[in-house]
Formats: sequence, structure tokens, C-alpha cells
Amino acid sequence: MRTIIYTYTDEAPALATHALMPVLDAFAGAAGVAVEMRDISLAARILAAFPDHLDKGQQVPDALHELGELARTPEANIIKLPNISASIPQLKAAIAELQAAGYAVPDYPESPATDAEREVQARYANVKGSAVNPVLREGNSDRRAPAAVKAFARKRPPRMGAWSPDSRSHVATMGEGDFRSTERSTTAAEADDVRIEHVGTDGEVTVLKASTPLEPGEIIDAAVMRREALVDFLAAELADAREQGVLFSVHLKATMMKVSDPIIFGHAVRTYFAELFERHAEVLDGLGVSPNDGMASLLTAIEALPDEQRGEILADLDAAYERGPDLAQVDSSRGITNLHVPSDIIIDASMPVVIRDSGQMWNRHDAQQDTKCVIPDSSYAALYGEMIEDCKRNGAFDPTTMGSVSNVGLMARKAEEYGSHDKTFELDAPGTVRVVSSTGDTLLEHEVEAGDIWRMCQTKDAPVRDWVRLAVDRARATGAPAVFWLDDTRAHDVEVLRKVTDELARHDTDGLELPVLPVAEATRLTIERSRAGQDTVTVTGNVLRDYLTDLFPILEVGTSARMLSIVPLMNGGGLFETGAGGSAPKHVQQLAKENHLRWDSLGEYLALAASFTFLAEKTGDQRAALLGRTLDQATARYLDEGRSPSRKVGELDNRGSTFYLAQYWATALNQQDDDEVLRVVFGPLARRLVEQEATILAELLEVQGPAVDLGGYYWPDRSRADDVMCPSDTFNEALADFRDSN
Repeated sequence: MRTIIYTYTDEAPALATHALMPVLDAFAGAAGVAVEMRDISLAARILAAFPDHLDKGQQVPDALHELGELARTPEANIIKLPNISASIPQLKAAIAELQAAGYAVPDYPESPATDAEREVQARYANVKGSAVNPVLREGNSDRRAPAAVKAFARKRPPRMGAWSPDSRSHVATMGEGDFRSTERSTTAAEADDVRIEHVGTDGEVTVLKASTPLEPGEIIDAAVMRREALVDFLAAELADAREQGVLFSVHLKATMMKVSDPIIFGHAVRTYFAELFERHAEVLDGLGVSPNDGMASLLTAIEALPDEQRGEILADLDAAYERGPDLAQVDSSRGITNLHVPSDIIIDASMPVVIRDSGQMWNRHDAQQDTKCVIPDSSYAALYGEMIEDCKRNGAFDPTTMGSVSNVGLMARKAEEYGSHDKTFELDAPGTVRVVSSTGDTLLEHEVEAGDIWRMCQTKDAPVRDWVRLAVDRARATGAPAVFWLDDTRAHDVEVLRKVTDELARHDTDGLELPVLPVAEATRLTIERSRAGQDTVTVTGNVLRDYLTDLFPILEVGTSARMLSIVPLMNGGGLFETGAGGSAPKHVQQLAKENHLRWDSLGEYLALAASFTFLAEKTGDQRAALLGRTLDQATARYLDEGRSPSRKVGELDNRGSTFYLAQYWATALNQQDDDEVLRVVFGPLARRLVEQEATILAELLEVQGPAVDLGGYYWPDRSRADDVMCPSDTFNEALADFRDSN
């Protein structure tokens, strides 16, 4: 039997999996395709990291490691759902939940003092942040809006806020003393093993990382975010926001950039609440409060204090709010600000919403207000700056006429910044940080001060060349320009450009438009073409891939979850990603409160269809091809007939959407002419789901309203989740009878 691997992840996507898997098992099984589950959720990753702390019956396999090995084989066919890229507060919450459930995993040691604590922290380092994507992404990204999704958005355009030319919203970024301005880069001529070391002002050498193997042709970069420059910048922007009367908001990626960005976020928190942290330093340090974790951790920690002491801190907190500019709100009804939790303000999810919503964010009075969008590092800030300035001049984008912006993203083998986690350091002392070859030559170095953040990134040769090949293929397939977003004044991009130029010479590029432009110019060209209804293929590095594949999809079709995300793996397999999960926590909160899950599994449907098609191309299995083709037909009908989940309790939710997908898919299989056996097999199910539609919908709707207990947020009770997500006995029996008969 042919096999597809389907990942079990976290939050709303995981809950939706409980509703979809019975359908998928039944349909794929009838066509001779096996769909196997692998649990790569945050909780499962924690448990897999500590088998020696668990009873034998509690131990779980390291599914992520297994899938990482599979991704390097031609047989790989993996569907990857959105997962938690855990910040420290999320990691701690998951640990606490597992401990309460009887799993003796250790506490996370933020400041390890012993070898044992350092070893525990090292294990958790492989769990926190974006632990999943770098392991599975053994290929580069091809992400675009499917034709059916684009057509639907033009017929039913997503909401767009009106822009005023008088808007005071803007992007603020550093330019000096940041990663962009301090970057240095080189390419390894041959294989090597380099070390990273800090040389103190007294000449003492401290090895920061003893071994980093390099392949021939591998690009390495080093850059430093200077603490003094960062703090001065943040203080100036806070004062300016107050003077202008705009909201202050920080936009980072504290989950993917799991070492550097929480520190930068912490500086923003400490700068805004400077007097509070200074006045109560001893108490807060004693409570283990770190500004890197946000103000939510402080508010939780001070609950343990006596009333009088807690009252003093809360009074100083209120005074800070009065002195400072108004903060953008993540949830104004609950007083959750932009500085509350680092994982709440993921830039590629937050900035597109700013641009969609007239350049504004929500204030504490539950009203929208012009905003200063603070993006400290200037490497890619121009993308959002250009978008905002264009909207001031030309108004909001029109989803009914705008062109499609697709992306070819360089991400294979931990390319660029996202591979820097184990090579990022907050320096304790001044001196020099240098990268030293095995022969003792200094390849890259920076003078540093205490508190500076230094990082090294790697980009291997083969992924760059595969990325160029994929860009050429997409340019030829679409007929649109494929724009390389590269800047010949940036050290890293200069090294990449050499490879791009060399690799393009190996391909037939006659008749193709393959311009090379820096971020600001590439953004302007893409905007101009989009407003004119013309399509553009953006060819970018890893971070811009993340930014662009949320930004334009949210404007074009309302959500990045409706994009088709294909990763042709470099060794011949396929990885199919199902979209963004940024709103997943709110979806889970609503389900727990009202038993209504508004998560839209359209991304899963699109990925499944592509996966079936890929399986057919690899194996010649025509039934797999038929499953993919009819699932695409069902998805198009799903969109046309408006079967996406509603936000409101008492209306269609994910479970009802899954039912309609099953009905439409069975009907499409029953109506096809290519396989008489499958047509006959699916006929009774198609008729039964049509005849019992009213009963099934009634059963799905009648359970909504009351709260439900899933037995856990990060580690839910699977049996309870099945009951909650499959509440229609009539639908369950129809699928069970179909499976039993086949």
C-alpha cells in the first residue's frame, strides 16, 4: 500500500485533525493509500526529549527525528500542519501541563548552574522555537494561491480597511548598530570545521561553539546587534510615539529567532518600563522575572507577593503606562498589550493585519489607531515600510483585481537566519567574537560590548542552486517575472549573488524575466504589478519567504492558510505544508468556551490533493491521482458553496466543513469516469451523505454552546478530542460502514 505521512501538531490544527482523519482513512483506504500519523506536537517533542525521566508506558517515539530522516529519502511524502514554535513561556506552560498529568519531565532551567541543568537546557533547546521546520525542510519552498482560491477571493473579496493619505502610521527601524549594518560574510573554499570564540579585552579566549562543520561552497555570515544602539533606538521611538500620539508596537519573530528576538523583545519591555524594573530590581530578580518573557510573566510572578508589595509594583506599572505612549493591544478586552508575551507579536502575522486594517492597530479603548510599527533590525523592514507608504498614496489593495504574488523561498537545510540558533550569543563581556578556521585563520570577527547579540548563519551551496533551478522552473511555468530579492550592498547577498549568476548560466533562461533587486525596489515592483493585476514570482531568502507568504495572501485571499505550499525535497521526496497557524490559540479558546471550532482546514485539503498527485507521479498509482483530482473538485465546490467555518457559535464550524468536504469528495468520486470500481464503491456513501445531510448537520450544531473539557491544551486527551470533534453519530456510522464494506 502507498503511504502518506500526516503530522499531528498543536492547537486548532490538531483538533481539526480529529475530525478529518476518519474521512481521510476511509477515502484513502478505499483507494489503497495508507495515511499514517506522526505526532510532532510540542508536548510530544518534550516527552521524546526525556525518555529517561518517564515510565516505559509514558515514553513516546521521536517522530520529528524519524521524519527528518525520511525527508532525506525519495520516498518521503509528508503533510505538515502548523505547529507551535514555542517561546519560553509556552514551553514552560507545556512542561507544567505534562507534569500535572504525571509526566516527570524536568523544569526548564533559564539560568543553569550545574552540568545537569545545562544538559537539560540543551535538550530543551532542541524543542523550543522553530524546532520542526528546519528538520523537515530538506527542500526549498514553492508557495502560491491555487486557482480555485484566487477565483473565490475575486468573487467574494476579503475585507480591506480604507487608507487615508494623512495616516501617521509608519515603520521605524534602526539602520545602524543592527544585524543588517554589521553583517560580514564569506564562502568556504573547501570543507572545514570552524569554531566560534570570544577574546576578552584581557586576551582570555572563551570558546562559544567548538565545532561547526562547513561544506565546500558554504556561505557563512556573522553580524551583531549592538545593545547600546538598540536601547537608544527604542527609547527614541517610544518618545516619538508619545509625541506623535500614535500607538507603539514591536514586531519580531521571537519563536523562529528563538535566541535573538526574545532578547530584543526584552529590551523593548525593559525600556518601556524602565523605572519599574530599576526600582524593583531586587524583588523581580528574586522572583525570576525576565523582561524577555514579557509583562505577563511579571504579573503572574508578583501574585506571590504580599498585597502591599504587589500594590506598589502595580502602581508603578500604571505610572509607566501614563508616562509612555499608548501600546498596541493584542486583545484589548483583556488588556493584553504588544509587550505582554513575545509569541503574541509574530511579525509575519501581525504586520499584514496592520496593512489590511488601514495601517492601524487596536488601542486600550478598543478602537483602531495609527501605529508606529517598530522593526528593530533593518534587514527586511523596507518590505513593510514600502507597503505602508504605497497604501497612503494609492489606498487599499483591491482583492478583486490584484495579481497573484507567489514565492520561491530558499529554506533548505536551515538556510540563513533560521539556522543561527545554536550560533547566537548574548555576550557577557566586551572583546572580540571571531570565527576561526581549523588552520587558525580568522574568517569573520566583530568587536563587541557586554549585552551585544552576536550570531552566525549558514547557507549551503546545494540549496542555493536548487532554489535557482526552482525559480527558473516557476518563471517558465507562469510566464511571470521571477524577481530575486537580493541587495548587492549587503554582505550575505553578495555571496549568494555569485552563486545565482553561476547557476543561471547553467539553465535555459531565454525569454524569462529574472531581475535582481534589493528589498525596497523589489517591493515597489511587486506592488506596482499587483495593483495592475499582474502576477509576480518573488524569489527570496528564508525570512522574506515567511514574510511574503503571509503578507500578500492575506491581502489577496484573506488568509495565508489558503495557500498551496509545496516543498520539493532535494532528494526526490515531497513535503506539503498546510498554511499558517497564527490564530490557532484563539480558535482553541473559543472551542473550550463554546464548543465551536472556526479553524478552516482548507489548507489541509489543498495539501492532501497535492500529496495524492505527487504520490501518483512517483509511483504511477492512478487511483492516487484520482483521489487528488476529485479532492480538488470537492475543494472548489466547498469554496463556491461557502462551506468555510463561521466565527459564530451555532453556525457551521470545522466539523460541518469536514462533513461537506466528505460529501463533495464522495460525490466527485462517484461521478468520475476513470475508475469504474471506485465509482461504484463511493456511490452508496455519496448518496447516504446527501440523504442524511439535514440529520448530520443538526447533530453537529446541537452540541455547540456549552463549554468542553479537552483534558489539556498542549497534551489533550485524545479520546475526549475524538468525542468533541466527531459528535455526529449518523456521520460516524456512515464512515464506519463504508470502511467495513471496503
